[in-house]
Amino acid sequence: MSETQSPLLTVAGLKTYFPVRGTPLGAAPRFVRAVDGVDFAIGKGKTLGLVGESGSGKTTAGRTVLRLIAATAGTVTFDNQDVFSLDNKAMRSLRRRMQIIFQDPMSSLNPRMSVANIVAEPLVVHSGLSRRQRKLRVGELLERVGLSAQYMSRYPHEFSGGQKQRIGIARALASKPDFIVCDEPVSALDVSIQAQILNLLSDLQADMGLSYLFIAHNLAVVEHFSDEVAVMYLGRIVEKAARDSLYALPTHPYTQALLSAIPVPDPAAASSRVRLPGETPSPVNPPPGCPFHPRCAYTRSVAATLDKKETVSIVAGGEPARIVARCTREIPRLAPLPDDPSHYHACLLKQG
Repeated sequence: MSETQSPLLTVAGLKTYFPVRGTPLGAAPRFVRAVDGVDFAIGKGKTLGLVGESGSGKTTAGRTVLRLIAATAGTVTFDNQDVFSLDNKAMRSLRRRMQIIFQDPMSSLNPRMSVANIVAEPLVVHSGLSRRQRKLRVGELLERVGLSAQYMSRYPHEFSGGQKQRIGIARALASKPDFIVCDEPVSALDVSIQAQILNLLSDLQADMGLSYLFIAHNLAVVEHFSDEVAVMYLGRIVEKAARDSLYALPTHPYTQALLSAIPVPDPAAASSRVRLPGETPSPVNPPPGCPFHPRCAYTRSVAATLDKKETVSIVAGGEPARIVARCTREIPRLAPLPDDPSHYHACLLKQG
């Protein structure tokens, strides 16, 4: 994104907490910290890839940005409008410009509605077109996403998974949006179909100037599709950079582990995979300090060496005990790399 171009979407300090049910009487309330302080921006016509393990908060962040889920704190600014401060009428008008493509194409389509009614629903709400005009528009949208206009009278169960996702994309395009949250739009599809859907989304972006928040597990897909990539872990962004910079030089240990898991057609490469021990901590009771430190290979190696009373330093001039203490006590902030101000990471070990 150009320094002189203001972003279409800006997210600052976004938090989304869900109360835990069944808290004992008199005990302090507990919360699932699904999104715990997230910042990012997306320029016009650009794509931000949001990646991380299941449970990292990616989908919740995307839905909170659209106000489909209520935010606990933070701000979302869309085209200079404070999304969270808008009343229902203003928000309804803004929703025309902000749409979503869901992960599961089958569950996102009403099985009792025909394709014509599914795709036309945003037009009924936002466009004010007549019935005949809506029918013509639906036919155009179906043709645009690679389906025949003759399919309008059919129902979702009559289509394959890839065709269903095309219907979902047509519905998202109906209101002529500027920004679309793509919530893992290809993860439920066969590999060959994934490529077709990604190419379709890329063509639509080029033709219509769309901006995407592209949520995905598959880092190979994100590399192909995104301009910038943000890596989430336990509700926080731990690394954010331009695509080429992040894939060429990942600095956070979690990002390194994710990238090492990308399959490559080389049997010898399997030995270089970074295996993370344990499970992702609970967002109800996250660990103190850096949320990744219980699984971090660097912190664990220093701690193990300290147990053996040996002297080691993995940061120039650093003292092992101080490093481990910081990781277990301080929550790292996103900070730019000294030699690349556009590449941010949240690792105390690398920041020194």
